[in-house]
Amino acid sequence: MKMDLEAVKKILPHREPFLFVDEVLEISENRIVTKREIRKNEFFFAGHFPAEPIMPGVLLVEALAQSGAVMLLQKTPGAIPLFMAIDRARFRRIVRPGDSLIMEVKLLKRRANIVKVSGTTRVDDKVVCEAIITAGLKQK
Repeated sequence: MKMDLEAVKKILPHREPFLFVDEVLEISENRIVTKREIRKNEFFFAGHFPAEPIMPGVLLVEALAQSGAVMLLQKTPGAIPLFMAIDRARFRRIVRPGDSLIMEVKLLKRRANIVKVSGTTRVDDKVVCEAIITAGLKQK
């Protein structure tokens, strides 16, 4: 099942400029694949770095977390996902304006409102970021 940006906004509580999922390419109960086009005018490029724009690694992890949140919030509507831990984060390549991120997130474990996922981001089939993320789903 695919989802466009408007469908993503119905699930995620995030909004621009801090929304890092443009569309869902595939989704199942335990796996999601999403896409994000990195635009020239992203707010973070003004300071990171003006002469050499590079997407901050922490935002690559945030994009993975948001992708996982889309998958998880389908079963827990209205909850707010909160970071609890980031493990084994690795940054393999630089992400620049014009790159298309393809993010794959898989559910590793769920206990009540605590979830652990693994995520990998690719640009042109090359791994740029990977991490294991633990999050809590806070009910409103």
